[in-house]
Amino acid sequence: MTRCSLLVLQDLNTRNAEIIWQLTSYWISLVTPLIFGLLLQPPLTQLSIVTQPNIVLLMADDLGIGDIGCYGNDTIRTPNIDRLAKEGVRLTQHISAAPLCTPSRAAFLTGRYPLRSGKWHLGVNCESRNDHCHHPLNHGFDYFYGMPFTLISDCQPTETPEMDRAFRRKLWLSTQMIGLVTLTAALGRLTGLISVRWKTLACLAGFSFLFFVSWFSSYGFVRYWNCIMMRNHEVTEQPMVTDRATSFILRESISFIERNKQKPFLLFLSFLHSHTPLITTEKFVGRSRHGLYGDNVEEMDWMVGQVLDVIDKEGLKNTTLVYFASDHGGWLERQEGKRQLGGWNGIYRGGKAMGGWEGGIRVPGIFRWPGVLPAGTVIDEPTSLMDIFPTVVHLAGGLLPQDRIIDGRDLMPLLQGTVDHSEHKFLFHYCGIHLHAVRWHQKDSGAIWKAHYVTPVFHPPEAGACYGKGICPCFGEGVTHHDPPLLFDLSRDPSEAKPLSADTEPLFDIVIRKIGRAIEEHQRTLTPVPEQLSVYNIVWKPWLQPCCGTFPLCWCDKEGDSTQSL
Repeated sequence: MTRCSLLVLQDLNTRNAEIIWQLTSYWISLVTPLIFGLLLQPPLTQLSIVTQPNIVLLMADDLGIGDIGCYGNDTIRTPNIDRLAKEGVRLTQHISAAPLCTPSRAAFLTGRYPLRSGKWHLGVNCESRNDHCHHPLNHGFDYFYGMPFTLISDCQPTETPEMDRAFRRKLWLSTQMIGLVTLTAALGRLTGLISVRWKTLACLAGFSFLFFVSWFSSYGFVRYWNCIMMRNHEVTEQPMVTDRATSFILRESISFIERNKQKPFLLFLSFLHSHTPLITTEKFVGRSRHGLYGDNVEEMDWMVGQVLDVIDKEGLKNTTLVYFASDHGGWLERQEGKRQLGGWNGIYRGGKAMGGWEGGIRVPGIFRWPGVLPAGTVIDEPTSLMDIFPTVVHLAGGLLPQDRIIDGRDLMPLLQGTVDHSEHKFLFHYCGIHLHAVRWHQKDSGAIWKAHYVTPVFHPPEAGACYGKGICPCFGEGVTHHDPPLLFDLSRDPSEAKPLSADTEPLFDIVIRKIGRAIEEHQRTLTPVPEQLSVYNIVWKPWLQPCCGTFPLCWCDKEGDSTQSL
């Protein structure tokens, strides 16, 4: 077009050229401000970043929904998490897919009920992406730093050992009894009171030693085997130094944001807080009005603030979706004497590992994306941790897998207010592989029906938890089967205090039949998966043990004291 115009101008006489020049000058005077304005607009690359935002996923461990200020707590200070809610969207019916850590996180990372795929992680003993193992780098992540195993009290030198505590007591008692028999026989032989051959005594002593070594080689070194820190495929601390774990994890998170700020990134920060042992740095101990647990939560809130500060400092606030949640509810049974080491689940009944009771599966859910999500919004629609996977895939411009059922739903329409209801009609609440409860969102009436088919037996009966057992069982004599099921309308009774019956609820039979049909349809979509928690799968295998050094001399500290105070 420009070339044609120039050819025409060359054939015109001088007067016509002057007229055209005047007209051209006039149009230039009009168009120049428009061009200048366009030049001031963000470049196309910036627009693509807004379309595909940075995504920061923040997940607490064992945090109760009642532990945060914006969800009603007035004894623990959480100003940074509260700021997220003030600047974004707060969900009041955000539901975990399971009341325990591993299945809940499996559902969070795959968008599927854990029953569909079993355990998400099956080991970390691999050296590259080509190895057939389940290290986070083999699940789509480009960088990993953190603790690959569960945080347990054995990791804290000052705490009482936790892993298989009762079984270890029995092993130790058996070792003492065998040793006592051996010593008694030896003394009897020396004093002539017992006629026993030295060869027999040697065999007995050898058996005592082998028995002790057989179990102490694993349980006696739990801190070395399980409490490790890794960067990608490399073990950096064995055992981990708990006093500096918070600083290292925060340092890595901030460094990751700073290294990747020029392109869209995804950061999944999975806190060690507020799982026991409550690893809390000295400057936060004694600060809250809720004991050590409150101190731990307040430190986690401070860590959230540090992450938000670096996002703001790097100019990423308006191009970053931040999400905060917990993997499930607080652990009510976690106590030490009269000291409560677990969280508070607000008005909701039950807690961690308690099947379908609301206290174990209703969790905080907060989203912030300034300019895209309306600030100060509260949404009462049922949503799930499984929704995060399809939401992230959508925002990243990807497509959901077509070879499997995805149970989660994209939350963006609900978060932006373009739809009034979530896409979830039924949500199924499992305890392990056992279906305990189902909720039905009857959208036309606003009712949220929840039917419990199985509930744990509390101990003592009216205690609201399974004290003395550690966690509530999912099956067997530790549960009660209900026929007809216990029915609640959570829109009227969120605490699940008064079960409905055919006498008190005219819709009782209709609701139970509707939920029953939904269960049948759901179960038709399930296919068997290998048993992930069989004895063979969970027994310790020394040849799979991540080791920094030459097995069994597995200990190292590659971090040193390089960390800076944060």
